[in-house]
Amino acid sequence: MHIDRKRYSRQILFSPIGEAGQARLARSRVAIVGLGALGTALANHMVRSGVGTVRLLDRDFVEESNLQRQMLYDERDAREGLPKAVAAERKLRAINSSVRLEAHVTDITWRNAEELLTGVDLILDGTDNFDTRYLINDVSIKHRIPWIYGGIVGSRGMTFTVRPGATPCLRCIFPEAPEPGSAETCDTAGVIGPIVHMITAHQAAEALKLLVGDTEALDRRLHHYELWPYHHAALRVKENPRCAACALHRYDFLDPENKEPRAVSLCGRNTIQITPAKPARLNLERLARRLSPLGQVERTPFLLRFSADEHRLVIFPDGRILVQGTEDPGVARSLVSKYVGS
Repeated sequence: MHIDRKRYSRQILFSPIGEAGQARLARSRVAIVGLGALGTALANHMVRSGVGTVRLLDRDFVEESNLQRQMLYDERDAREGLPKAVAAERKLRAINSSVRLEAHVTDITWRNAEELLTGVDLILDGTDNFDTRYLINDVSIKHRIPWIYGGIVGSRGMTFTVRPGATPCLRCIFPEAPEPGSAETCDTAGVIGPIVHMITAHQAAEALKLLVGDTEALDRRLHHYELWPYHHAALRVKENPRCAACALHRYDFLDPENKEPRAVSLCGRNTIQITPAKPARLNLERLARRLSPLGQVERTPFLLRFSADEHRLVIFPDGRILVQGTEDPGVARSLVSKYVGS
Protein backbone atom coordinates (compact mmCIF):
# COMPACT_ATOMS: atom_id res chain seq x y z
CA MET A 1 0.00 0.00 0.00
CA HIS A 2 1.37 3.40 -1.04
CA ILE A 3 1.70 5.89 1.81
CA ASP A 4 2.01 9.59 1.02
CA ARG A 5 5.01 10.25 3.24
CA LYS A 6 5.03 13.96 2.49
CA ARG A 7 1.41 14.51 3.53
CA TYR A 8 1.73 12.47 6.74
CA SER A 9 5.38 13.24 7.50
CA ARG A 10 4.77 14.82 10.92
CA GLN A 11 2.45 12.02 11.95
CA ILE A 12 4.93 9.36 10.79
CA LEU A 13 7.68 11.08 12.79
CA PHE A 14 5.58 10.50 15.91
CA SER A 15 7.10 7.17 17.00
CA PRO A 16 3.93 5.50 18.41
CA ILE A 17 2.47 5.77 14.88
CA GLY A 18 5.41 5.65 12.45
CA GLU A 19 5.14 4.19 8.96
CA ALA A 20 3.56 0.94 10.16
CA GLY A 21 0.87 2.81 12.05
CA GLN A 22 0.20 5.08 9.09
CA ALA A 23 -0.28 2.02 6.90
CA ARG A 24 -2.75 0.64 9.44
CA LEU A 25 -4.68 3.91 9.41
CA ALA A 26 -4.92 3.72 5.63
CA ARG A 27 -6.50 0.26 5.93
CA SER A 28 -8.92 1.32 8.67
CA ARG A 29 -12.65 1.97 8.44
CA VAL A 30 -14.44 4.33 10.83
CA ALA A 31 -18.14 5.18 11.19
CA ILE A 32 -19.08 8.58 12.64
CA VAL A 33 -22.64 8.83 13.96
CA GLY A 34 -23.89 12.41 13.96
CA LEU A 35 -22.25 15.29 12.11
CA GLY A 36 -22.96 18.14 14.47
CA ALA A 37 -20.37 19.76 16.71
CA LEU A 38 -18.62 16.57 17.85
CA GLY A 39 -19.03 14.67 14.59
CA THR A 40 -17.62 17.34 12.31
CA ALA A 41 -14.52 17.76 14.48
CA LEU A 42 -14.04 13.99 14.63
CA ALA A 43 -14.48 13.63 10.87
CA ASN A 44 -11.92 16.37 10.32
CA HIS A 45 -9.39 14.54 12.52
CA MET A 46 -9.98 11.14 10.90
CA VAL A 47 -9.75 12.41 7.33
CA ARG A 48 -6.66 14.55 7.96
CA SER A 49 -5.01 11.61 9.77
CA GLY A 50 -5.40 9.40 6.69
CA VAL A 51 -8.01 6.90 7.86
CA GLY A 52 -8.80 4.90 4.71
CA THR A 53 -12.61 4.89 4.85
CA VAL A 54 -14.86 7.22 6.83
CA ARG A 55 -18.62 6.57 6.93
CA LEU A 56 -20.61 9.74 7.64
CA LEU A 57 -24.05 9.30 9.19
CA ASP A 58 -26.46 12.13 9.96
CA ARG A 59 -30.22 12.76 9.75
CA ASP A 60 -30.19 16.57 9.81
CA PHE A 61 -29.48 19.57 7.59
CA VAL A 62 -27.31 22.66 8.09
CA GLU A 63 -28.81 25.73 9.75
CA GLU A 64 -27.28 29.09 10.65
CA SER A 65 -27.25 28.29 14.38
CA ASN A 66 -24.87 25.38 13.65
CA LEU A 67 -22.08 27.62 12.40
CA GLN A 68 -21.00 28.73 15.89
CA ARG A 69 -19.54 25.30 16.70
CA GLN A 70 -19.85 22.86 13.75
CA MET A 71 -16.55 23.33 12.01
CA LEU A 72 -17.14 21.86 8.55
CA TYR A 73 -20.05 24.10 7.54
CA ASP A 74 -20.32 27.61 6.20
CA GLU A 75 -23.00 30.20 5.43
CA ARG A 76 -23.63 28.83 1.95
CA ASP A 77 -24.37 25.37 3.36
CA ALA A 78 -26.92 26.95 5.72
CA ARG A 79 -28.54 29.04 2.98
CA GLU A 80 -28.92 25.98 0.77
CA GLY A 81 -30.12 23.83 3.68
CA LEU A 82 -27.78 21.02 2.69
CA PRO A 83 -27.98 17.73 4.58
CA LYS A 84 -25.06 17.66 6.98
CA ALA A 85 -23.73 14.38 5.56
CA VAL A 86 -23.64 15.90 2.06
CA ALA A 87 -22.04 19.19 3.17
CA ALA A 88 -19.48 17.38 5.32
CA GLU A 89 -18.55 15.00 2.51
CA ARG A 90 -17.90 17.92 0.15
CA LYS A 91 -15.64 19.69 2.63
CA LEU A 92 -13.76 16.55 3.61
CA ARG A 93 -13.20 15.47 0.01
CA ALA A 94 -11.47 18.81 -0.62
CA ILE A 95 -9.29 18.24 2.46
CA ASN A 96 -8.12 14.72 1.55
CA SER A 97 -9.19 13.21 -1.75
CA SER A 98 -7.43 9.91 -1.01
CA VAL A 99 -9.87 8.99 1.78
CA ARG A 100 -12.96 7.03 0.80
CA LEU A 101 -16.04 8.83 2.14
CA GLU A 102 -19.46 7.20 2.51
CA ALA A 103 -22.20 9.76 3.22
CA HIS A 104 -25.63 8.61 4.44
CA VAL A 105 -28.48 11.05 5.04
CA THR A 106 -30.41 8.90 7.47
CA ASP A 107 -31.53 8.38 11.04
CA ILE A 108 -29.98 5.47 12.95
CA THR A 109 -32.76 3.16 14.15
CA TRP A 110 -33.08 -0.47 15.19
CA ARG A 111 -33.89 -1.23 11.54
CA ASN A 112 -30.62 -0.02 10.03
CA ALA A 113 -28.13 0.20 12.92
CA GLU A 114 -26.49 -3.16 12.29
CA GLU A 115 -26.21 -2.53 8.56
CA LEU A 116 -24.69 0.94 8.92
CA LEU A 117 -22.46 0.39 11.96
CA THR A 118 -20.82 -2.92 11.07
CA GLY A 119 -18.01 -3.57 8.62
CA VAL A 120 -15.90 -0.94 10.39
CA ASP A 121 -13.04 -1.03 12.88
CA LEU A 122 -14.36 1.74 15.12
CA ILE A 123 -17.52 3.77 15.78
CA LEU A 124 -17.25 7.38 16.92
CA ASP A 125 -20.10 9.05 18.79
CA GLY A 126 -21.08 12.49 17.57
CA THR A 127 -24.73 12.24 18.63
CA ASP A 128 -26.78 14.32 21.04
CA ASN A 129 -29.16 11.69 22.46
CA PHE A 130 -29.04 8.51 24.50
CA ASP A 131 -31.43 6.54 22.28
CA THR A 132 -28.86 6.52 19.49
CA ARG A 133 -25.97 5.91 21.87
CA TYR A 134 -27.69 2.81 23.26
CA LEU A 135 -28.14 1.55 19.68
CA ILE A 136 -24.42 2.11 19.06
CA ASN A 137 -23.59 0.33 22.31
CA ASP A 138 -25.74 -2.71 21.40
CA VAL A 139 -24.14 -2.99 17.95
CA SER A 140 -20.70 -2.57 19.50
CA ILE A 141 -21.16 -5.36 22.04
CA LYS A 142 -22.97 -7.72 19.67
CA HIS A 143 -20.41 -7.38 16.88
CA ARG A 144 -17.35 -6.66 19.07
CA ILE A 145 -16.59 -3.29 17.49
CA PRO A 146 -15.06 -0.65 19.79
CA TRP A 147 -16.69 2.76 20.07
CA ILE A 148 -15.90 6.05 21.77
CA TYR A 149 -18.65 7.90 23.62
CA GLY A 150 -18.70 11.69 23.74
CA GLY A 151 -21.25 14.16 25.06
CA ILE A 152 -21.30 17.92 25.64
CA VAL A 153 -23.59 20.60 27.04
CA GLY A 154 -22.85 24.14 28.15
CA SER A 155 -19.13 24.23 28.96
CA ARG A 156 -18.76 20.61 30.08
CA GLY A 157 -18.40 17.24 28.44
CA MET A 158 -17.68 13.56 28.97
CA THR A 159 -15.92 10.83 27.00
CA PHE A 160 -15.27 7.12 27.45
CA THR A 161 -13.74 4.40 25.26
CA VAL A 162 -15.70 1.14 25.04
CA ARG A 163 -13.83 -2.02 24.01
CA PRO A 164 -16.11 -5.08 24.04
CA GLY A 165 -14.65 -7.77 26.29
CA ALA A 166 -12.00 -5.43 27.72
CA THR A 167 -13.88 -2.51 29.33
CA PRO A 168 -17.28 -1.68 30.78
CA CYS A 169 -19.87 -0.51 28.26
CA LEU A 170 -22.20 2.49 28.22
CA ARG A 171 -24.98 0.60 30.04
CA CYS A 172 -22.56 -0.27 32.83
CA ILE A 173 -22.22 3.48 33.38
CA PHE A 174 -25.77 4.56 32.49
CA PRO A 175 -28.12 1.55 32.86
CA GLU A 176 -31.06 3.78 31.88
CA ALA A 177 -31.32 7.02 29.94
CA PRO A 178 -31.96 10.16 31.98
CA GLU A 179 -35.64 10.94 32.47
CA PRO A 180 -36.92 13.56 30.01
CA GLY A 181 -36.47 17.01 31.52
CA SER A 182 -34.20 15.76 34.30
CA ALA A 183 -30.92 16.91 32.77
CA GLU A 184 -29.70 20.03 31.00
CA THR A 185 -29.48 19.95 27.23
CA CYS A 186 -28.04 22.36 24.68
CA ASP A 187 -31.65 23.57 24.31
CA THR A 188 -31.71 24.76 27.92
CA ALA A 189 -28.04 25.42 28.74
CA GLY A 190 -26.50 26.20 25.34
CA VAL A 191 -23.02 25.03 24.34
CA ILE A 192 -19.69 26.77 23.66
CA GLY A 193 -17.20 25.83 20.97
CA PRO A 194 -14.13 25.13 23.14
CA ILE A 195 -15.72 22.16 24.93
CA VAL A 196 -16.33 20.56 21.54
CA HIS A 197 -12.61 20.47 20.83
CA MET A 198 -11.65 19.40 24.34
CA ILE A 199 -13.84 16.29 24.06
CA THR A 200 -13.12 15.47 20.42
CA ALA A 201 -9.36 15.84 20.97
CA HIS A 202 -9.62 13.08 23.58
CA GLN A 203 -11.90 10.96 21.36
CA ALA A 204 -9.66 11.36 18.31
CA ALA A 205 -6.49 10.52 20.22
CA GLU A 206 -8.11 7.35 21.58
CA ALA A 207 -9.29 6.54 18.05
CA LEU A 208 -5.75 6.77 16.66
CA LYS A 209 -4.43 4.52 19.44
CA LEU A 210 -7.07 1.90 18.64
CA LEU A 211 -6.57 2.05 14.88
CA VAL A 212 -2.79 1.71 15.01
CA GLY A 213 -3.10 -1.12 17.55
CA ASP A 214 -1.51 0.61 20.57
CA THR A 215 -4.02 -0.74 23.07
CA GLU A 216 -1.57 -0.38 25.97
CA ALA A 217 -1.80 3.40 25.61
CA LEU A 218 -5.60 3.49 25.80
CA ASP A 219 -7.29 5.20 28.74
CA ARG A 220 -9.82 3.07 30.63
CA ARG A 221 -11.27 5.99 32.60
CA LEU A 222 -14.41 8.07 32.13
CA HIS A 223 -13.33 11.68 31.67
CA HIS A 224 -15.40 14.70 32.67
CA TYR A 225 -14.31 18.21 31.72
CA GLU A 226 -15.77 21.52 32.88
CA LEU A 227 -14.19 24.58 31.24
CA TRP A 228 -16.07 27.40 33.00
CA PRO A 229 -14.64 27.34 35.68
CA TYR A 230 -12.10 24.66 34.81
CA HIS A 231 -12.36 21.23 36.37
CA HIS A 232 -11.30 17.80 35.20
CA ALA A 233 -12.11 14.42 36.72
CA ALA A 234 -11.01 10.98 35.50
CA LEU A 235 -13.12 8.20 37.02
CA ARG A 236 -12.44 4.48 36.98
CA VAL A 237 -15.53 2.54 35.96
CA LYS A 238 -16.20 -1.07 36.93
CA GLU A 239 -17.96 -3.63 34.80
CA ASN A 240 -21.52 -4.30 35.95
CA PRO A 241 -21.91 -8.09 36.27
CA ARG A 242 -25.64 -7.65 35.63
CA CYS A 243 -25.29 -5.26 32.68
CA ALA A 244 -28.04 -6.04 30.17
CA ALA A 245 -25.70 -5.49 27.21
CA CYS A 246 -22.16 -6.65 27.93
CA ALA A 247 -22.90 -9.18 30.70
CA LEU A 248 -26.28 -10.65 29.72
CA HIS A 249 -25.95 -9.98 25.97
CA ARG A 250 -29.49 -8.69 25.75
CA TYR A 251 -29.67 -6.13 22.99
CA ASP A 252 -32.81 -4.28 23.99
CA PHE A 253 -32.35 -1.35 21.63
CA LEU A 254 -32.04 -3.59 18.58
CA ASP A 255 -35.28 -5.38 19.52
CA PRO A 256 -37.83 -5.01 16.69
CA GLU A 257 -40.76 -5.32 19.09
CA ASN A 258 -40.94 -1.53 19.41
CA LYS A 259 -42.58 -0.64 16.10
CA GLU A 260 -44.34 2.58 17.05
CA PRO A 261 -43.37 5.75 15.18
CA ARG A 262 -40.67 7.56 17.11
CA ALA A 263 -41.04 11.18 18.16
CA VAL A 264 -37.71 12.63 19.29
CA SER A 265 -36.98 16.18 20.42
CA LEU A 266 -33.89 17.57 18.68
CA CYS A 267 -31.44 19.36 20.94
CA GLY A 268 -31.67 23.13 20.77
CA ARG A 269 -34.06 23.20 17.85
CA ASN A 270 -37.67 23.57 19.12
CA THR A 271 -38.20 20.64 16.76
CA ILE A 272 -39.69 17.16 16.92
CA GLN A 273 -38.50 14.45 14.56
CA ILE A 274 -41.11 11.90 13.51
CA THR A 275 -39.67 8.63 12.21
CA PRO A 276 -42.08 6.20 10.51
CA ALA A 277 -42.62 2.80 12.10
CA LYS A 278 -42.20 1.11 8.72
CA PRO A 279 -39.69 1.96 5.98
CA ALA A 280 -41.13 4.54 3.60
CA ARG A 281 -40.20 6.20 0.33
CA LEU A 282 -41.98 9.49 -0.25
CA ASN A 283 -42.50 11.04 -3.65
CA LEU A 284 -41.50 14.59 -2.77
CA GLU A 285 -42.47 16.03 -6.15
CA ARG A 286 -46.03 14.76 -5.81
CA LEU A 287 -46.20 15.90 -2.20
CA ALA A 288 -44.96 19.37 -3.15
CA ARG A 289 -47.76 19.73 -5.70
CA ARG A 290 -50.35 18.66 -3.14
CA LEU A 291 -49.08 21.02 -0.42
CA SER A 292 -48.42 24.11 -2.56
CA PRO A 293 -52.03 25.46 -2.28
CA LEU A 294 -51.86 25.13 1.53
CA GLY A 295 -48.68 27.06 2.34
CA GLN A 296 -45.15 27.90 1.29
CA VAL A 297 -43.28 25.01 -0.34
CA GLU A 298 -39.53 24.84 -1.00
CA ARG A 299 -37.99 21.86 -2.79
CA THR A 300 -34.29 20.94 -2.85
CA PRO A 301 -32.62 17.83 -4.28
CA PHE A 302 -32.53 16.38 -0.76
CA LEU A 303 -35.71 17.44 1.04
CA LEU A 304 -38.99 19.35 1.00
CA ARG A 305 -39.84 22.28 3.30
CA PHE A 306 -43.46 23.21 3.93
CA SER A 307 -44.47 26.22 6.05
CA ALA A 308 -47.98 26.78 7.36
CA ASP A 309 -48.78 29.31 10.11
CA GLU A 310 -46.09 29.13 12.83
CA HIS A 311 -44.89 25.60 12.00
CA ARG A 312 -42.61 24.22 9.33
CA LEU A 313 -42.30 20.61 8.17
CA VAL A 314 -38.99 19.43 6.74
CA ILE A 315 -39.71 16.20 4.87
CA PHE A 316 -37.07 13.69 3.76
CA PRO A 317 -37.46 11.00 1.07
CA ASP A 318 -37.07 8.22 3.67
CA GLY A 319 -40.27 9.34 5.44
CA ARG A 320 -38.62 11.24 8.30
CA ILE A 321 -40.23 14.57 9.08
CA LEU A 322 -38.89 17.39 11.26
CA VAL A 323 -41.71 19.47 12.72
CA GLN A 324 -40.26 22.85 13.62
CA GLY A 325 -41.92 25.28 15.99
CA THR A 326 -43.02 22.85 18.68
CA GLU A 327 -41.61 20.64 21.42
CA ASP A 328 -44.90 18.76 21.85
CA PRO A 329 -44.84 15.29 20.19
CA GLY A 330 -48.65 15.28 20.07
CA VAL A 331 -48.75 18.54 18.11
CA ALA A 332 -46.02 17.24 15.79
CA ARG A 333 -47.88 14.00 15.05
CA SER A 334 -51.08 15.93 14.44
CA LEU A 335 -49.41 18.21 11.89
CA VAL A 336 -47.81 15.26 10.09
CA SER A 337 -51.15 13.47 9.95
CA LYS A 338 -52.89 16.62 8.68
CA TYR A 339 -50.47 17.51 5.92
CA VAL A 340 -48.65 14.29 4.99
CA GLY A 341 -50.87 11.48 6.21
CA SER A 342 -50.45 8.87 8.92
